[in-house]
Amino acid sequence: MMNRRFFLKSGGIALASFGLMSSAPSFLQRTVAQALTGAGGVRRKTLIAIFQRGAVDGLNMVVPFGESAYYDYRPNIAIPKPRSEDGAIDLDGFFGLHPALASFEPLWREQRLAIVHAVGSPDATRSHFDAQDYLETGTPGRKGTPDGWLNRLLQAHKDPRATPFRAVAMTPNLPRILQGRAPALAMQNLADFTIRAGGGAPNVQTGFEALYEQLTNDRLLSEAGKETFGAISFLKRVDPGQYKPANGANYPRGRFGDALRQIAQLIKAEAGLEVAFTDIGGWDTHVNQGGPRGQLAARLQEFGQGIAALVADLGPLMDDVVIVTMSEFGRTARENGNRGTDHGHANAMFVIGGATRGGRVYGDWPGLRGDRLYEGRDLALTTDFRDVFGELARKHLRANDLTTIFPGYTPTKFRGLLG
Repeated sequence: MMNRRFFLKSGGIALASFGLMSSAPSFLQRTVAQALTGAGGVRRKTLIAIFQRGAVDGLNMVVPFGESAYYDYRPNIAIPKPRSEDGAIDLDGFFGLHPALASFEPLWREQRLAIVHAVGSPDATRSHFDAQDYLETGTPGRKGTPDGWLNRLLQAHKDPRATPFRAVAMTPNLPRILQGRAPALAMQNLADFTIRAGGGAPNVQTGFEALYEQLTNDRLLSEAGKETFGAISFLKRVDPGQYKPANGANYPRGRFGDALRQIAQLIKAEAGLEVAFTDIGGWDTHVNQGGPRGQLAARLQEFGQGIAALVADLGPLMDDVVIVTMSEFGRTARENGNRGTDHGHANAMFVIGGATRGGRVYGDWPGLRGDRLYEGRDLALTTDFRDVFGELARKHLRANDLTTIFPGYTPTKFRGLLG
């Protein structure tokens, strides 16, 4: 029997799994209208965070071809210099992109893509689990932080117009970065969500409607219902199965491309999306990493083509969107005996769109000479990742108090990255 306690416990988006919206009675339509008052048609700033899980090799992703030591350390996997066969894409005479990231070159030339190099966590761990946790919680070296830094950002910037789609992770489970008191959704597929939301038996629906109408004065119950029906209404309006990317955008096949396409769909639907997250794995290249071609190149091609498609698909909406990429740590400067690389320290990040002042590599480059390497083996860190995240929170999402978002740390203003 469905009772008030069950409803409260199972309220919100979880109710979709019961199939209560096969047809929308008038009271549900009224509820949705109330939930969405003032939410539609508002141009929001959106931050899209993409996690390269597994520790991407930043030195082969953004190649310091101007350093002779780079080629000394990597006789089998180095990316050749520009104007060589399969050579790096020259950015500024010193740094180049891996040739598999050719889809990023137009964004760089248009000054819509910026790079931050030698960036990462000041914590020295080489554990994937710990390093990912520190990056997502924003508290390096501190285990047990209960919430993610993106969730704390949402907590610090309350929005009375917020919809159920204010924060969405296109992942199987809610990632650490979005866990916390602020509401956030995790889903793999918009179409599956709407399928789960339909087909309810009439007697179940009638019983639920009667229960809801009896308890509309209960604020908690009312808000839970609004969250559920608002989300379902949005997705029915978006009609995931009929979506066609714009401007010739061609997303790569697979989970990553699907996630980016659906993020674009939510932005275009004006669903109130402020923070979106997804991830892509396959970067832990200990063995047979490859150089211009091979294992790493294949992952970079999917990664670059997916992001380039997202930018093209959104078109002028990218003026209000910033994409930031991250990975838990970099990889060793020297290749190992298996023609791969091992867990390292500092890495590279991409920042794309919005008011990004692109066409430039940011951060202090520490060099790759032996005496400049961290612990004699890794690219040294010169920029704390919280400085980059803090600048995005401050400049793009207009967060005022960064101390609540990054407890125990005051991000340094990263001048010039955003206009």
